[in-house]
Amino acid sequence: MKKSVFVYLFLLLASYANVSAQTSLSTTLTRQQLRDSLAVASEQLSFHPDSLDLRLRKAGWNLQLEQWQYARDEYDYVLRREPYNIAALFYRAFVNEKQQRYKFAKLDYENLLSVVPDHFEGRLGLSLLNDKDNRYTEALNQINLLIMQHPDSAVAYAARAGMEVERKMYAPAEYDYGKAIELAPGNTDYLLSRANVRILMKRKAEARQDLDRMVGLGVARASLVGWYRKCR
Repeated sequence: MKKSVFVYLFLLLASYANVSAQTSLSTTLTRQQLRDSLAVASEQLSFHPDSLDLRLRKAGWNLQLEQWQYARDEYDYVLRREPYNIAALFYRAFVNEKQQRYKFAKLDYENLLSVVPDHFEGRLGLSLLNDKDNRYTEALNQINLLIMQHPDSAVAYAARAGMEVERKMYAPAEYDYGKAIELAPGNTDYLLSRANVRILMKRKAEARQDLDRMVGLGVARASLVGWYRKCR
């Protein structure tokens, strides 16, 4: 369950982060196409080495190619000139985490939030980072604040539920997955997560209802055979 919580942050990079000059992550480009795009960005940057927009664009391609150090070098350059550049702070925090530089990632998130306190991705990133770094109280404080700031976010409720499952706080986790499902009724991942919690709580009939609902939403029943067995 812990691994699934951190998937949310990665997905946010693809679908939620909306920052200027930062190349959006794409799952449709091949690695060769990414390299070609990086080559073009690098060539453009060679003619305009002081352009922060071009550096952010190049860093975006580095990021997609998982060239963490090259990406960080570009974000470092940008932040030396614009210490509170939102895009650079957010993505450098992500890169620092990938490099297991947790203290630096935390600092970047905190600097970002000092400028934009209700930055959804930044607050979620800081919460998940604290959880990953075994700062459990801080993690829950941050995720609680995130939900206060964004009460209509299914992702926020699901992320908190994942943390609660880690701590075997099954009743609050069931509630939070329920809230996430209310906000995103077609999300089968949330339904499966709640079914898992209900199984752990020995409430197998209700867990089966979640599985049946997933089937109704188009999930192949055959793919859920193992889960149905747990509900017997």
